[in-house]
Amino acid sequence: MCGIVGILGKHEVSPLILDALQRLEYRGYDSAGIATLDEGQIDRRRALGKLINLSDLLVHEPLKGRAGIGHTRWATHGGPSVANAHPHHKGRVAVVHNGIIENFRALREELSADGSEFTSQTDTETIVHLASKFLDQGMSPDVAARETLKKLEGAFALAFLFEGEENLMIAARRGSPLVIGHGQGEMYVGSDAIALAPLTDLLTYLEEGDWAVITREGAEVHDASGNIVSRPMTRISQQNTRIDKSGHRHFMAKEMAEQPAILKAALGFYGVPNSGISGLPEGVDFAQADRVILVACGTAHYACHVAKYWFEQIAHVPVEIDIASEFRYRAPVLTAKTIAIFVSQSGETADTLAALRHVKGKIAQTIAVVNIPTSSIAREADLALPLHAGPEISVASTKTFTAQLLVLALLSLKAGVDRGRLDAKACDQHLEALQTVPGYVAQALDREDNYRSIAEILAKHDDVLFLGRGLMYPLSLEAALKFKEISYIHAEAYAAGELKHGPIALIDKNLPVVVMAPRDDLFGKTISNMQEVMARSGKIVLISDKAGLNATGGAEYTITLPAVPSFISPFVYSVPAQMLAYHTALARGTDVDQPRNLAKSVTVE
Repeated sequence: MCGIVGILGKHEVSPLILDALQRLEYRGYDSAGIATLDEGQIDRRRALGKLINLSDLLVHEPLKGRAGIGHTRWATHGGPSVANAHPHHKGRVAVVHNGIIENFRALREELSADGSEFTSQTDTETIVHLASKFLDQGMSPDVAARETLKKLEGAFALAFLFEGEENLMIAARRGSPLVIGHGQGEMYVGSDAIALAPLTDLLTYLEEGDWAVITREGAEVHDASGNIVSRPMTRISQQNTRIDKSGHRHFMAKEMAEQPAILKAALGFYGVPNSGISGLPEGVDFAQADRVILVACGTAHYACHVAKYWFEQIAHVPVEIDIASEFRYRAPVLTAKTIAIFVSQSGETADTLAALRHVKGKIAQTIAVVNIPTSSIAREADLALPLHAGPEISVASTKTFTAQLLVLALLSLKAGVDRGRLDAKACDQHLEALQTVPGYVAQALDREDNYRSIAEILAKHDDVLFLGRGLMYPLSLEAALKFKEISYIHAEAYAAGELKHGPIALIDKNLPVVVMAPRDDLFGKTISNMQEVMARSGKIVLISDKAGLNATGGAEYTITLPAVPSFISPFVYSVPAQMLAYHTALARGTDVDQPRNLAKSVTVE
């Protein structure tokens, strides 16, 4: 969501901060701002909308200074406006903030009673008023920041800048990620490594509750109890933070096209090209598990839906799927034999991280399936399995979805072997099928004209229905999500057998119905449901393989995909889910990579 950048540098920092903020655009935002110290005084510029507006403002009203903080805001408290944009400034302190201060109303009332006057609707403004109050009481900046942190409830990542302190920045995190970057006589703060990649490759990840006193000479980190602690430095690969479209029109187009290479690389990392049991993830044993709980949000949640079929069919282990934001609040029954798998692209998803913390110490093992191996979820889980998908910039997840499917597929095979339900020969057959996935995904991508022509028709409608059975049901859910995310078309998905239990009332000649139906064991039943739609004049888009299309008729539009074993069909059928949404969004003229109201990394509950 919101993005933070801070620099104590040797040169003018506002251009560097602006560039770093541009690298954080993928997180989603509606306003942006920068504050710097010029001759000891805080000055700031803020603008509504895209970063180009802030860039234009800085051309006409430059910011001087070699110390500064910057921010991209995704609105929580108070709508998008210049007044609500960060950094917030009061007296001798300026602050940028990610997260939510849950007790801000009580703090605001207390501060107002003491004479504070607020100029925004944000929860963040209470932070600068608190810090300013403590400074006025004679506290030093670090003590004022520490006392401010004690008063805050909720989740936050913070960077403080103080007037008269050209060589000081305070950073703190509780519930939201924050990283410190180390340079030569320079220091940096960022929401993630991508923001700081052009500046440094040497990072320190703050742990939960940490706060740090940062100067150009280094950082002194304190834990939640105030003790000075040592946090390790990590050198990151610049390749893992590279951001460019590589000639594609959008990041989403690039990331969809990268899927065959990403899947091939991930297969290599997990040793699958060598086949055999050695191709399965190590460090986990499902033999004694009484069940598996899969926890995630959004697209990752639908990857878990697919995995439920795999785990139960292959390993015969009971599986529960939970939306992370609901998991803790339903008081799940946990046992010492339960294994929980937490799936998150960013590894910082607030609800998923909270769910992980809820089960720690209560179950057999926690497993993280994440794209960022240095993320909070990866560090706090017992075992972290990386996706190796590289940076995903577009808000709509594509390559990380198929990478998540791959890791979850390997885990399901491991569960089958551990539980004696899958012998070595059958496991090898599944692994051999996985080796073919990159090639089949490439074939599915090579249908662009077909996707585009159908998308231009779908773009004329305000509603779309998706149907599927078995493994195609969660793929239908994912397709509907993609349509909602980037084309702003109202889309729903149903298990095809549920159609006559209510949703069939929606069917008329104006409703396009996309049916995902590979020629598998459920094909006949899915086609019967499709015929029910056709009998009510629904417009059918049928996605199947050649044999499936030859076995039926009447679909108004068709997409032909390669025939593949049922086990790997979700990888192939994810492609039309992505491509139809992408080309429909293009036809409707929406912002594909940064759709309205959405953020890439959801770091608040």
